[in-house]
Amino acid sequence: MVGFNSNESSATYFILIGLPGLEEVQFWLAFPLCSLYLIAVLGNLTIIYIVRTEHSLHEPMYIFLCMLSGLDILISTSSMPKMMAIFWFNSTTIQFDACLVQMFAIHSLSGMESTVLLAMAFDRYVAICHPLRHATVLTLPRVAKIGMAAVVRGAVLMAPLPVFIKRLPFCRSNILSHSYCLHQDVMKLACADIRVNIIYGLIVIISAIGLDSLLISFSYLLILKTVLGLTREAQAKAFGTCVSHVCAVFIFYVPFIGLSMVHRFSKRRDSLLPVIMANIYLLVPPVLNPIVYGVKTKEIRQRILRLFLVTTHTSDH
Repeated sequence: MVGFNSNESSATYFILIGLPGLEEVQFWLAFPLCSLYLIAVLGNLTIIYIVRTEHSLHEPMYIFLCMLSGLDILISTSSMPKMMAIFWFNSTTIQFDACLVQMFAIHSLSGMESTVLLAMAFDRYVAICHPLRHATVLTLPRVAKIGMAAVVRGAVLMAPLPVFIKRLPFCRSNILSHSYCLHQDVMKLACADIRVNIIYGLIVIISAIGLDSLLISFSYLLILKTVLGLTREAQAKAFGTCVSHVCAVFIFYVPFIGLSMVHRFSKRRDSLLPVIMANIYLLVPPVLNPIVYGVKTKEIRQRILRLFLVTTHTSDH
């Protein structure tokens, strides 16, 4: 390809394929994908608006939910506009630096979301196992500090990523097999030893996703132990407050783990499965999270219904 600096053997741009083998129908597939993106943005903005305007919802669980919704909007927005440009306008070129920015944004935001999910698990653990201490342990200033820690942790973990990519020479193809830039995809194009990148990727996954999922599982074991000692009515109430978060955990971690496994063991770069899983990973959680919390959380559901009733009544007049 032409996108190489011949003096430094470095890529100046990459080509994003989109959906390998489905180039003829990408234009039409973009419409449902764009609809899902709009649903994700609208749904998460609705959650943020409701929590912000309802003072009774200014509690740790709902503030963490706002953080989750904000991250979902940013994660989907980091990839979807470019994906739509590929499908609708055949704008497959992405500059090297823009690719690095997109890569850093996607991976760091994913790390932040994992941290927020862990914080939500801790909130449920304190609320159920130590209810009398919940108000003193998770004060609003402390919740804000946890949110800042999530941002710093995600950014710091991914800070070396651009450096590790920039050091690689790219003298083969500059065609990426995905609809957006991923570390696993970009490093495979390098014509040099990528063991440092592989080790770095494993360290990040273990120290962030692996550790967070382990701590979330441990917190729910403690919650389960406590709940089993309660009355049936109290058990139902306790489980009811956890269902939405458990769903959000599975919605986030299952596609992530599946995508990581496919990238590790898939040998074909033109395979459609990793691309579909990558798109699911970035689009499905932002779409489903507000739906799950809207359906399963009574307080959110009531506010959403009230908001739509007010909107309908206003439009009728």
